[in-house]
Amino acid sequence: MSFKGQAVWITGASSGIGAAMARALIKDGARMILSGRNVDALQSVAEGAAEALIVPFETTDRAAIARAVGVVLDWSGGVDLLVNNAGISQRSLAVDTDMAVYDRIIDVDLLAPIALTQAVLPSMVARGSGRIAMISSVAGKVGVPMRTAYCAAKFGIAGYADALRAEVAHLGLKVHNIYPGSIRTDVSRNALTSDGTSRGVSDKAIDNGIDPDLAVREMIEAMLADQREIVIAVGGEKEMGELRRTPDALLDQIGAFMAAGYAERMKAEAE
Repeated sequence: MSFKGQAVWITGASSGIGAAMARALIKDGARMILSGRNVDALQSVAEGAAEALIVPFETTDRAAIARAVGVVLDWSGGVDLLVNNAGISQRSLAVDTDMAVYDRIIDVDLLAPIALTQAVLPSMVARGSGRIAMISSVAGKVGVPMRTAYCAAKFGIAGYADALRAEVAHLGLKVHNIYPGSIRTDVSRNALTSDGTSRGVSDKAIDNGIDPDLAVREMIEAMLADQREIVIAVGGEKEMGELRRTPDALLDQIGAFMAAGYAERMKAEAE
């Protein structure tokens, strides 16, 4: 199995996990839609693709999202896999952190991927197929110091994805929560500090983290295997993520509510 010939849309595709995943899927023969703000970097990532569409936009701009979805659907005929990867991290104590930092991180890491998913979702439901992947974090499973805003956003996106999966699984859609640990990217260097400025330096854990090319290959294989929760980490981070893993039996139980007519019963009770 592979994503060969399928239309895959990745946000935050100009660097890090997004760029690595795009390059891996290009090798697999996917039809790529790449989004971010750095057009030159996106074009570089797209090199070698049999088919690629560059759609730059600011993920927090709701009007831009609507325009981007229109362009993408016209080009692709339908998105087979949407990877919500764009995001920003944090390195500051809560007591020192401006509320504007919380606003920014929640907007970028939580509301923006929800908005894009909501815009793409109707077309997937109409087709009866499609995958949605949320790049969360082990910090979306376990509260990590100096990342209160980041954890809040990543926990939130996981909850949205779990609830969405329960609603759409019986319609033929698949939703993946991906929880990376330390991956060798610029995530720490680009993280926001207490006043909203970029940190500018990396962490030792990130510098010694998993090679992004290896990490995304594991993510891709796990999605193709229809895994719903995908923890990509090693050592203590892996243990933390696995300790907070939601049992498949519970995910099945929640999904079965919808298949058994839960939404219809709720609507009837409200009438």
